Amino acid sequence: MILESHSFLLVILGFLVICKSQSQGNVHYYDFVLKEKSFTKLCSTKSILTVNDSFPGPIIRVHKGDTAFVTVHNQGKYGVTIHWHGVREPRDPWSDGPENITQCPIQPGTSFTQKVAFTLEEGTLWWHAHSSWTRATVHGVIVILPANGTSYPFPEPYGQETLIIGEWYKGDVMQIINSALATGDEPITSDAYTINGQPGDFYNCSKETTYRFLIDYGKTYLFRIINAAMNEELVFGVANHNLTVVGIDAAYTKPLNTNFIAITPGQTMDVLITANQKRGFYYIAASPFYDGTAMYDNTTTTAILQYSGNYTPPSSSIPMPILPALNDSGMIFNFTKSLRGLASQDHPAKVPTNVTRKIYMTVSMNELPCQNPNGSCLGPNGTRLASSLNNISFQIPQIDILKAYYWNISGVFSEDFPDQPPFFYNFTGDTRSNTLIPSTGTRVLMFDYNEVVELVWQGTSALTAENHGMHLHGFSFFVVGVGTGNFNNVTDPKSYNLIDPPEVNTIGLPKDGWLAMRFVANNPGVWFMHCHLERHASWGMHTVLIVRDGGTMQTSMVPPPKYMPPCS
Repeated sequence: MILESHSFLLVILGFLVICKSQSQGNVHYYDFVLKEKSFTKLCSTKSILTVNDSFPGPIIRVHKGDTAFVTVHNQGKYGVTIHWHGVREPRDPWSDGPENITQCPIQPGTSFTQKVAFTLEEGTLWWHAHSSWTRATVHGVIVILPANGTSYPFPEPYGQETLIIGEWYKGDVMQIINSALATGDEPITSDAYTINGQPGDFYNCSKETTYRFLIDYGKTYLFRIINAAMNEELVFGVANHNLTVVGIDAAYTKPLNTNFIAITPGQTMDVLITANQKRGFYYIAASPFYDGTAMYDNTTTTAILQYSGNYTPPSSSIPMPILPALNDSGMIFNFTKSLRGLASQDHPAKVPTNVTRKIYMTVSMNELPCQNPNGSCLGPNGTRLASSLNNISFQIPQIDILKAYYWNISGVFSEDFPDQPPFFYNFTGDTRSNTLIPSTGTRVLMFDYNEVVELVWQGTSALTAENHGMHLHGFSFFVVGVGTGNFNNVTDPKSYNLIDPPEVNTIGLPKDGWLAMRFVANNPGVWFMHCHLERHASWGMHTVLIVRDGGTMQTSMVPPPKYMPPCS
């Protein structure tokens, strides 16, 4: 991408051509054309599903308060939906996008227009496919600039860059996950990570295409960083340069000075970097953080931070950032715990205090009986791998839940997801046989309008203990507490941060730990909640929150658009 401050007109013109966008005041129109396109990476060429022939896809650029209408034209071979990750979509779940939760897939040869309203969000979000593993290649950045007449709560950066970290699979991602689900086994890992679509210098046949950021000495830049990877939390840094975190998930934070960031799949972070080092080349790098036992892609993707001007390029090797060790849980935990919301006069932290609904939710890896015709699966002891929330492995229905709820179609879901797990024990220290195999079903959480919710996620070691990147659609929430071990409902709330907690839509639940979040259920509709590690989501680590109407037109879900993709 060209730096905005140097070639603003070129960026705008290029963006309009790529996205086929035209603006009418604060309303923007985009066409997203999904189709197969061939790309060469890692010494081989493969065809992938793209939006407007690009990987990653086009950037949506708006101001806070704007509205975008995006028409998705599916010219691919799979039914696909698009989700606007982190966009609240007030009272309008019809455009939220998760397949068979709020809509059925946009079938090949058809189109669907979604309304995306940017109301409270300010900063960086992203969009992605929400149909099985199609988001591996179908994703892009959303830049939400301050509302007209306002500015950033920090000095105006000289330039801005978007940096989206993804994964590259040599195989067909849909075949990979479908094969894994059929056998009950782990899906194979990715072959590389990417920065803005490029793997970088440390992979075969990638050195010539390594992504480069051109910067001017003495200037400060805003880097908008997105973890679009499928299955790994990542650590990120820039050699010899400090990072200052100023935003997360389109909400501002108190400036946090650090030499690395930890970013879970689905998260976005806004980071300031000052070009204050000797003119030269410096590696930007991202590598996995993983302290579990499953397979993972243990490689490193790189880009190059390159100073402008006349100087002799370094003859020695390019310096690398010093990043935490692969399994350094302590450093990752401390980084997450260090994040604070800005909580200023212009950006107040409206932390709910009078909680009316408390939910305690275990997050577990599990196994289910094999269902293969030959009677043998490749999971533990011949079972198939599964996952659960409160010991329920969620089953995605064939008719979307929003349609069933709105038109009172019975038999699609039940309103009895429990507010606590079925058994209490040492969640992080024992493996209980009566929780190893979860129940299955399409059970949802029901909320009255304006309920004040405190939800505590509790990690378990039911099959294996892992980190989990938990994401809630339709809301941002305040992370008021995080800790290790089992949550204690008497002592742990005493350490809650109710002054300046970070406000996010996605957060990493630490291995063998807990995390407390609060939000007000004031967005009527049907909203998905799930782990953003795709292998966990594929095994059932999700549920649905339904917020009832509030009794007035302004507190009720809007009617559906004239056309919704039909369920087959």
